[in-house]
Amino acid sequence: MRLEGKTALITGASRNIGREIALTFAREGADLILNTRQSVAELDEVAAKCREMGVKTHTAIVDVSDSASVKKMVDEGIQALGKIDILVNNVAIRPHKPILEITDEEWHTTLGINMHAAFYLCRAVLPGMIERKSGSIIALGGQSAITGRPGTSIVTTAKTGVLGLMRAVAAEMAPHNIRANMVNPGSTDTSRGNPEWYPEFQAGVERGSNEHLKEIPMGRQGTVQDIANACLFFASDESSYITGDSLNVMGGRYIH
Repeated sequence: MRLEGKTALITGASRNIGREIALTFAREGADLILNTRQSVAELDEVAAKCREMGVKTHTAIVDVSDSASVKKMVDEGIQALGKIDILVNNVAIRPHKPILEITDEEWHTTLGINMHAAFYLCRAVLPGMIERKSGSIIALGGQSAITGRPGTSIVTTAKTGVLGLMRAVAAEMAPHNIRANMVNPGSTDTSRGNPEWYPEFQAGVERGSNEHLKEIPMGRQGTVQDIANACLFFASDESSYITGDSLNVMGGRYIH
């Protein structure tokens, strides 16, 4: 098992990509600290499945956009499981809106959850990683981390900022054998709890339709397992000489 003996903190672990990352890491032997902000029942179900695979699992109901709450979550997670070897910063919101319609509150809320949280989490887990001279930090980005599209100014700003943070952490922490990388999912077959974040599917284009898939060279949407596999690669020793980099799991869409 590729993650045996390691402990991972995964934010936004209650459903979709975060859920699959948790289950994949559990199958590979990692003990887990699983976070959500409000989906308690769903997180408990994921944690139960992970425990059935024989790994220790600790849950944390925390808003990661709050610095003090993040520190408390990390401290309690380390107290429960001993250490944190892997951080997966998965939690995000993706509001799409014309720039002239964005309120100050929407701007600050989105940056808080998508970008500030990544900094708070890195700052909280790094001391233990430095002490052990080992660690892997993984951030989830997306197409917004590598392109700019109409109506995505908040998300593009936040995800580009997170990519910059990963590169800076990678450069500063490399002497401590700590790596930081980003996984950029493309269109992924997940449940959409906030359809207003995806206006492209409100204009008569169905997700997974021929019209939608013609934009993707591989001709299909990604699966949550595709994304989890990329995170597993960065979490494992198989990527021990890769840092400050990103992996685009987009079926080739970014090359168009």
